Amino acid sequence: MIKKFDRLLTAMITPFDAFGNVDYTQAKKLAKNLLDSGSDGVVVAGSTGEYSTLNHDEKLKLFNEVKSAVGDKGMVVAGTDNYSTAESIELTKLTEKTDIDACMLVVPYYDRPTQDGLYEHFKSIANATHLP
Repeated sequence: MIKKFDRLLTAMITPFDAFGNVDYTQAKKLAKNLLDSGSDGVVVAGSTGEYSTLNHDEKLKLFNEVKSAVGDKGMVVAGTDNYSTAESIELTKLTEKTDIDACMLVVPYYDRPTQDGLYEHFKSIANATHLP
């Protein structure tokens, strides 16, 4: 069953420690604070969440850690986008194995696909997942 999208989903930053590693403890605290402050859910590893600097393993761990902290108190939307359709599909399929509520994708950046190309990009990803 697809979870209902609420009114306020806040795009999270991704906290890093002094050594440049993802600070998962702070990410969990931030997610809980955002929900306590009125957000209905959070977007993790979106464009404001440094998604382009994170590898798949870091993203998947971040998705799992934030969802474990949030539980059923709010929706967690995972940024599974990439300018490569195949890589977007790969990460989206891996994300399906987590408890994430939905995925978020953006128009491929740096490429200039046609309108049909954009449609095929999103259609291909949508057909490869059960996530909204």
